[in-house]
Amino acid sequence: MAKLASARDFRAYGPPRVRNRWEYINAAVYIFAAVLLAGGFAAQHSSAGDAKSGIVVLLIAIFLLAAVNIHDLVAHLAGIDFSLLLLEFDAQIAFVEIAVPLFVLVGDVLSAVGFVFLLIQKERGYNWRLEKHATNLLIAGPVFWLLGSIQNLCQVYERSNGHIQILQKSVQIPFLLGSLLFLVGGVFNMHEIFGHHSFRLVGKSWVWLSLFGSLFFLIGGLMNVVKVFKMQQMDGGRLEKLRGGALERLIGEREGRVPLILEGSGRHQPDKSSTHVPISGRAGEGTATPYKDVLVGGGGHEG
Repeated sequence: MAKLASARDFRAYGPPRVRNRWEYINAAVYIFAAVLLAGGFAAQHSSAGDAKSGIVVLLIAIFLLAAVNIHDLVAHLAGIDFSLLLLEFDAQIAFVEIAVPLFVLVGDVLSAVGFVFLLIQKERGYNWRLEKHATNLLIAGPVFWLLGSIQNLCQVYERSNGHIQILQKSVQIPFLLGSLLFLVGGVFNMHEIFGHHSFRLVGKSWVWLSLFGSLFFLIGGLMNVVKVFKMQQMDGGRLEKLRGGALERLIGEREGRVPLILEGSGRHQPDKSSTHVPISGRAGEGTATPYKDVLVGGGGHEG
């Protein structure tokens, strides 16, 4: 599970060629991680030796997913020039673009620790305490994945192209279903291991549900490649904008000046001072000349 590319145009970090290359690399790494994830769970149906190697493959897949989420988080922060002050203008930056990769990253770490506990038991033998921790972690990790998926679906669109919105949902919904399957599989795994007092490390239901969850992740990753391609073919005007004055403030900071609203009021004040001085000077000259004429005229009349 990952946030992956956003349908908002502020994720425009770096030169276009470099940015596009990294977006494709990010999408390809996610697909590769989803394939490894599915392969690792498929290996759990094999013999004990293959099951052990399958857990190693699962760890590699989780580390790749974590790398993708770190890229997403850094890309979203770089898109706003790491200016956290913009979070108070557009709440979706905090609750979607930043919170979702963080939630998913926490889920990746928890799941990776759970897989490590399983691997230790494969090496040293069954340990009830490690098994309990591993089972709990394999539930806690997907919980954060599911929270990130739900929060990702709560993103509100106002200006982005309808086609892009459909592609965005085609990525988000498989991630939601996959995270839900991982969570249900973890709950079933706990019931199967401790409810029946089994000495197996993982339950069959967890393996099957996680395998189908990995396939949903793979579907979402493939749709993300299509979405990235479509987004790079269109101009930024058809993508979602920052709201609440955040875009104006970001543009102002990039141009080395204050935001447009403040700048407008700042320009207005010097105009008053600059126009007031010449008007007052011309008024003084206008009043002095008639005064002399009156005196001269008055003297000539008396003489």
